[in-house]
Amino acid sequence: MTGSWESMTHRERGSGPRARVVAVASAGLAGIIALVGVLGLWSAHQLEMRANSALAAIQLSGAYSRAATAIAAEESLERKYRLEPGPAVRARFDAAAADVFAALAQVDEHGDADDRTRVRVVSVAHSTYLLWTDRMFTAVDGGDEAAVLLIDSSKLDPTFETMSTTISDAALQRERAVVDQLAELNQLETTTSWLAPTVLIGGLVVAAGLLSAIRSHRRMLDAERARAVDLSLHDSLTGLPNRTLLTMRLEEALDTDARANPVTGTALLLIDLDRFKEINDTFGHGYGDELLCQLGQRLSGVMGDHATVARLGGDEFAILLPGVGTIDAATAEAKRTLAALRTPFHVDGVDLDVDASIGVVVSDQHGNDSTTLLRRADVAMYVAKTEQIGVAAYDPTVDAHSPTRLALLGELRRAIDHEELVLHYQPKVRICDGALVGAEALVRWQHPERGLLLPGEFIPLAEHTSLVSPLMYFVLDAALVQVHAWADSGHQMPVSVNLSARDLLDPDLATQIADLLAVHEVAPELLQLEVTETAIMIEPVRAERVLRELAALGIRISLDDFGAGYTSLGQLRTLPISELKIDLSLIIPMTREPDAALIVRSVVELGRSLGLTIVAEGVEDAATLDALARMGCDEAQGYHFSRALPADAFEAWRVDHALTVQLPDTPRRPRPVDPSARPHATGDKKARPLYVRAAGERDERHLVDADEFPAPRRSEDDTRERGDETTHRGDRRDPRGEPAQHHVSPGGTEREPHLGLRPEDDRR
Repeated sequence: MTGSWESMTHRERGSGPRARVVAVASAGLAGIIALVGVLGLWSAHQLEMRANSALAAIQLSGAYSRAATAIAAEESLERKYRLEPGPAVRARFDAAAADVFAALAQVDEHGDADDRTRVRVVSVAHSTYLLWTDRMFTAVDGGDEAAVLLIDSSKLDPTFETMSTTISDAALQRERAVVDQLAELNQLETTTSWLAPTVLIGGLVVAAGLLSAIRSHRRMLDAERARAVDLSLHDSLTGLPNRTLLTMRLEEALDTDARANPVTGTALLLIDLDRFKEINDTFGHGYGDELLCQLGQRLSGVMGDHATVARLGGDEFAILLPGVGTIDAATAEAKRTLAALRTPFHVDGVDLDVDASIGVVVSDQHGNDSTTLLRRADVAMYVAKTEQIGVAAYDPTVDAHSPTRLALLGELRRAIDHEELVLHYQPKVRICDGALVGAEALVRWQHPERGLLLPGEFIPLAEHTSLVSPLMYFVLDAALVQVHAWADSGHQMPVSVNLSARDLLDPDLATQIADLLAVHEVAPELLQLEVTETAIMIEPVRAERVLRELAALGIRISLDDFGAGYTSLGQLRTLPISELKIDLSLIIPMTREPDAALIVRSVVELGRSLGLTIVAEGVEDAATLDALARMGCDEAQGYHFSRALPADAFEAWRVDHALTVQLPDTPRRPRPVDPSARPHATGDKKARPLYVRAAGERDERHLVDADEFPAPRRSEDDTRERGDETTHRGDRRDPRGEPAQHHVSPGGTEREPHLGLRPEDDRR
């Protein structure tokens, strides 16, 4: 009995601790379950708060970035307006200004007190910037270059620097805040990942469900964070890297280049689509968006995994090519890219043809930081677009943003006002008898410090600004003064003056030239205006209308550089031209290359069948002149006769030439051709008689050989002049849009394309 009691007492005594253990265990388990629940709720809440805070910070950082981008666009468009003033550039500037206000509004809405203070400061500065920009645009429109430079240096640059610095510093601060918040979020996730399993192991099976929920929630937050980061670094439409990611990878590539031995080069191609707006306007933005997506995919496929293909915005793309090394290799890649883009894109049953302009830069040669390389690639792309050559490498001589070129632009305005420009005249000779039939006026700049500047040193600069028209009118006015002087001395000397592409778009051109003719009392038939195929093809309808107005005045129109550009044969029939000038790229090699001679002969026969006077440019030797005579070419000019000369030297040459030329005793007996074959180009006169030589007949009237017209002895100055004037022409496009090959003279001088007022050599 005693043993049973003791046993019972022992069990009761043992049951108490066990009960307490059970109670403690139960309480501990309940506590663990509660702790698991509390931990789950707390971690979920904290993760959600940190994620929302990170997303808000990313949005605020994006607003600052958009503001910085819009401000940079304003500055770029402000400079572009100085080069190409017009409503299109002004509209884009206004759109950029609107983007600045929109971005600042987002910062004001989502930012804190410091952000709102920055918004007020930047808004005041931006309003001041817009005020002075409007005044500068007015000065640009009025041609007041001095006021433009003053406003730019004293008002716009400081204001832009204030805005840019404030926004850039704020954007950098917010980006760092984003990084810090994402790091805190990552640290919180790490802590939760370590603590949750420990608690769940203590709570055994009960906490497993909560752990699963927590992990599921964490995975969701991870996906949201990754998505937010991805959106900040990639284009939302195409999925390609955006400007931010491109800049990061470019900086990484530059760092790699700097550490490499030997130093390697990184190439950057900046691509801008041509006439993309026409696709949007014609088919709608849906087609345009789909085209951009397909274009991005094609570029990625063509360039491969080693390259970074990025969309910078709108219809602008970039390709980063690490390790390319040389500008030739980078240019070859650009041409391969351009060829790939010319395969039509199939969008919703429509085949869309796309062309593009590509600017090329290579690190170490064109810059060693991302900002410089991107800007210079943009300059090169703009050159490729304006000159329609497809691909252009950066050339500091055509960078309109360089201080030297801006200073030269101001000096050119002064040169026009102070009559520092002078004209030289190159003779045009009739082939059949050697008679002088006219001259071509070519402009020079007698710079007070740099001496005599050839056209290639200033005309390309003028053609991208509003100075091209005042320059053309100066040349016209000076040429007509000389024509009047020659007429007073008894010599009716027709003079040719070149028109730029921009001049052909001026609806008042005919009226202004008519006024000049009246002021100088010069007959219209003594003035000839030369236009190029390329200039006409920019806007053919407007150009033809202006040319018809000029022809109606009695002014002869010459189609210059024929064979170097592209012109429809139908336009030869409809344009009011009376003269066809064969480009020197065909004339110079014609005695050595049968194909060139065949082309020249075909052009001569075509022109004469249309009733046009045929002129050969770049005649440098008697053999070429003799071949042209046998083909029936009418006139010639070039170094075989004379280079361009000042008016007094030209007059001396004219007198000497008149003594040298002997007229034939027996005139040629030409064979008439049907005069109704082509009406006169002006449309208001009857067809003029046309004569061609019979097959195999040799024209004995030209009386020219190497002894009679000896090639001029060329001094070193002449050679320098020809070389300097022939290095500013760049590539041409053939009818297929491919960059044409440069033409090289027998002396190895590379020739340049036509630039409005002709900055080329005197060999024509």
